[in-house]
Amino acid sequence: MQLSHTRPVAAARFDDPNLMSTAGLVPVMALAQASGLLTLADQQLSVPTDKGANPGRKVASLVGGMVAGADSIADLAILRHGAMGTIFDRPYAPSTLGSFLRQFTFGHVRQLDAVASRFLGNLAEKTVLVSGIDTGRVLVDIDDTIIEVHGHGKQGSGYGYSGVRGLNALIATVTTETAAPVILTQRLRRGACGSPRGAARMVADALATVDRLRSQARGAHVGCSSGDGASKPLIRCDSAFYGHPTIGAAIRAGADVSVTVRLTSTVKRAIASIQDDAWTPIEYTDAVYDEGTDTWISRAEVAETPFTAFASQKKAHQIPGRLVVRRIPDLRPPKDQGQGTLFDVWRFHAFFTTTDPDELDTVDADKTHRQHAVIEQVHADLKNSALAHLPSNSFSANAAWLVAAVMAFNLTRAAATLTGDPKLTKATTGTLRRTLVSVPARIASSARRLTLHLPTHWPWETAWHNLFDSTFGRNQPIIT
Repeated sequence: MQLSHTRPVAAARFDDPNLMSTAGLVPVMALAQASGLLTLADQQLSVPTDKGANPGRKVASLVGGMVAGADSIADLAILRHGAMGTIFDRPYAPSTLGSFLRQFTFGHVRQLDAVASRFLGNLAEKTVLVSGIDTGRVLVDIDDTIIEVHGHGKQGSGYGYSGVRGLNALIATVTTETAAPVILTQRLRRGACGSPRGAARMVADALATVDRLRSQARGAHVGCSSGDGASKPLIRCDSAFYGHPTIGAAIRAGADVSVTVRLTSTVKRAIASIQDDAWTPIEYTDAVYDEGTDTWISRAEVAETPFTAFASQKKAHQIPGRLVVRRIPDLRPPKDQGQGTLFDVWRFHAFFTTTDPDELDTVDADKTHRQHAVIEQVHADLKNSALAHLPSNSFSANAAWLVAAVMAFNLTRAAATLTGDPKLTKATTGTLRRTLVSVPARIASSARRLTLHLPTHWPWETAWHNLFDSTFGRNQPIIT
């Protein structure tokens, strides 16, 4: 593509007050308002002084700016360009929103957590955000990530497990067979804290939210009893969370667990006890399926053995289950290149699970556990959006920023489910922002009503119209 020779560009002016670059914010924020975001914030937040006035509109401005792509307080100025002041009522200046965030304390952050939890429930009621949560298996993933910061002025910043100076964000997501990951709970922690710190509380909060979402979904289906096809939620974590506080919290809440374990001496003895004929080839990197024998020809194999977690602790802490082990050949070059090996050397990856073998056999359990990596995509998605920066020196302001980023993530996901496009339903928020939100438009007024004029031949016109019609009720049948 090259510039036109017949009509060359001669000038550019920022002089049209009726243009906007983010027309997709109109249906998205209509969905947020219909889901009670402003009302919930007004009811729950008690931020003091004049800077805490109108919390509903300020929280909605933060969320709307993040949906539009803001990753710093200064970027929230995107809410005040062109026709945005005509379409939206009193979009706040970035300085006002920054002052609002800096008034937050830990208690106010917890109030905003309550807003986010209730807002998620309302979104799930308005859309199919968590479809299948009341019938199929529910997968809850917990993991933390380091959000890099620069300078010593950031409260709570430090060097964590990654060796990068930053703050630690712990999140829990829920995934079903038909729905993309949605964030249930979140917590910002100091950068140098250990991964399992506060994880037990996070597990309890996440499973309580899952129970509410399940009850809400069952209530929406007339005649559906509480036990129709619903299985226990499955908590998936990596080895940093392998400890009785986290796993015990999941078991007490009625969930199964699937947690990676470190190769301690106890685990190594359990792996050594597995018979050679117990290993089963699985679909893995470079695997080939043999139709003649109906098996996978693969270097990777799995097996399992009964295992009791925390056997060295008191009896009340001991949890029976299975140790599922995956092994692959150790292809790392030996230190002595001239010395051959007499037998195969394996690398082992083991995880502990309490799932029923009749529901998840060894192969399925391993495959399900490996899908825990989906939470890394959520981390990457957040860091590609609002969490590219933590904008304030105040720890509480950054914690509130994290909660607002989570609400923006869930809101964008919910909006995607209304497009009717299966590709957009599970797309990243960056893709959704490019296709649905960052759409230029010109406004026209007639009879005190506004009309948005959007570009012709927009590739995602049908999806955008489906979202617009759903949020403004234009697809509802006319009752005569």
